[in-house]
This record gives sequence, C-alpha cells and structure tokens, in this order.
Amino acid sequence: MRGAENREESARKNTDAEGDEFRVIEKPLFRRKSRSVTLAETPPPAKPEPVRRPVKVAQQLALAHHLQAPIDRGAVADRAAVARKLGLTRARVTQLLDLTLLAPDLQLEVLELEAVDGVEPMAERALRAVAHAGTWAEQRAAWRADTRSTTARER
Repeated sequence: MRGAENREESARKNTDAEGDEFRVIEKPLFRRKSRSVTLAETPPPAKPEPVRRPVKVAQQLALAHHLQAPIDRGAVADRAAVARKLGLTRARVTQLLDLTLLAPDLQLEVLELEAVDGVEPMAERALRAVAHAGTWAEQRAAWRADTRSTTARER
C-alpha cells in the first residue's frame, strides 16, 4: 500500500502541473524538415584528380634488388645475414628476394603499375605465385592469366 502512495507522489512531482491543473502544449511536438530545393548560382567544384602512386609490389621489388646487390658483391654473406641486419625473418627475406626471379620484362611491367586512389592492382602473394611459375615463358603465361582476372574483377 505504501509503495502505491510513493509512486503517486513521485508522479505528481515529475509533472509541471500544480495540483490537478495541466498545461496544454499548443506548439507541435515534432518539427518536419523542409524538403525545399535550393539551386546554387555556381556549379559544384570539379572532382579532384585521382591520386596515383607506385604499387606496393613495385616498391618491394625494388627493395628485393636493393637487398640482393650486397649479397652479389660479397659484402653480406647470405640471406640469413641480411635478415639479421634488418630484423626480418629469413623466410620474409626469401619471399622478397624471390621477386627477383621474375622475367625482366615482367619486372618492368610491375614497376610501371600504379595504385589509383589507394587501390592496389596486384597483391604481393599473386606476384610471388607468378615468380614461382617456373620458366620465364610460364611466368609470362601466369602473368597474363592474373592480369586478365584482375581486369575482369574491375569491370
């Protein structure tokens, strides 16, 4: 019984009414947004030019050649020494240096690739698969197959 009385008192305290009088709200509770169309005097600004940059795999191919050069000169003993110096795993250094196995014409094509607005046209894993395809002729066939599937996905 006492709980019911407390609820009635709290309900009376929470209203704006004094006693038994209630205030009537005459303004609408919700405002509607107008859907009017305004025309600008000037045309909208032109879309910005797409941002183009070399693809990541081109940078990694360049890094692979940079890492291979001291090994070829004899300044560094082997891939394991390169990995220790750079703080990378031997497996990662091997993955990077495997990119140098690509056919020279394919390496040039990789270096010419561009990422447009941050969209990479080729992943490193796909490029490594091309490099591991075998002979340069097989690599070229794998490259053509990969670039065809990439252009088909973009459409």
